[in-house]
Amino acid sequence: MSRSTDRIAFFSNLVEQDPGNPLHRFALAQAQLDAEDWAAAEATYAVCLDLDQGWMMAAIRRGRCLIELSRWAEARQALELGAGLAEKQGHEEPFEEIRALLDGIPDDA
Repeated sequence: MSRSTDRIAFFSNLVEQDPGNPLHRFALAQAQLDAEDWAAAEATYAVCLDLDQGWMMAAIRRGRCLIELSRWAEARQALELGAGLAEKQGHEEPFEEIRALLDGIPDDA
């Protein structure tokens, strides 16, 4: 097993044991993202946002996954949500990442 597969299995087990724990789900999503399993990571980040609608980083990471999946409109929506949450929560650091990700969305999408 690769390190990524091991991490995914580890966090999947934690999620299975405690499905309502958003931190386990976020860690699973990160492991899926690191393994470039964009569809699985996107779905897991979406569940994180269902559990906590104010989770800025889950919105931004979900946007990144959606870009990789060429789901442009959803990606833009997720990143705009992340930007709105960052502004509301007083975070400045994420805006550079959000801008870079938005630049990856084709103009005609």
